[in-house]
Amino acid sequence: MTSISKTSRRLIRPLVLLLVALPWVVLPLWLLLVNSAKPLSEASSLSLSLPAKWALGDNYSTVLGEGHYGRALTNSLLVIVPTLVVVVVLGSMAAWAYARSSSLPMKIAYSLTVLSILLPPAILPTVYELQTLHIDGSRLGYFLVMTGTRIGTVVFLATGFIKALPRDLEEAALTDGANRLQVYRIIILPLLVPVLLVGCVILIISTWNDFFFASFLLQGSERATLPLALYQFASASTDVSAMRWNLIFAHIVLTSLPLILLYLLVQRRVIGGLSEGGIKG
Repeated sequence: MTSISKTSRRLIRPLVLLLVALPWVVLPLWLLLVNSAKPLSEASSLSLSLPAKWALGDNYSTVLGEGHYGRALTNSLLVIVPTLVVVVVLGSMAAWAYARSSSLPMKIAYSLTVLSILLPPAILPTVYELQTLHIDGSRLGYFLVMTGTRIGTVVFLATGFIKALPRDLEEAALTDGANRLQVYRIIILPLLVPVLLVGCVILIISTWNDFFFASFLLQGSERATLPLALYQFASASTDVSAMRWNLIFAHIVLTSLPLILLYLLVQRRVIGGLSEGGIKG
């Protein structure tokens, strides 16, 4: 009887998850994919049925051309890659300093850094400061804002991880004549790889999908990232009845595709990093 109840519980849990995921995940995803392959006359009805006439190639080729997908993808990468490198390096260094210090000023600095995760974005002071520095509307200004608003995530994740690490390896390396930078590069950074990988995924998703800062800080379609280019493409027609839903859906698929492929490549490492971080904590 006990084995039957255990078996039923194992079956019920996936069934409940499936029932929850079906209306909130599966159906919207199916609606997105199937309508991106329809001609405009069919896609406008927003139905879940398969296309009577397939227009997959025409829709996606139109988005790649008229939607300036390649340019927007390049702009997104020009922001995400340097942001990721700077945030991971500086954030992990700062986390090491915060974790190994017990002074009050460092505790205050850590709290202020982590508060960037919770505090709402102060867009008006940010725009004014960038205008003062004459870098408003540029990729450089947008990169600096993304770096400043995202570094708290890495600091928060890495600080708790480092606090759980013993100091023996660091002290032994310092005794052998290594400097602080060498200790960080040879000992701390390799140990932080699992948790930094998790932080990288969070950073990539939040930066890739950012629309709020991009709409204020990037000027002109030449600098538009993928979310901004999608908005500009979708809002080209102010009349809702005249919106090209098949092309909009295709643009959404292409915008999301790099993130999906990235997650499929690193999902095992991400799950491993979460598990290892939980054990260390």
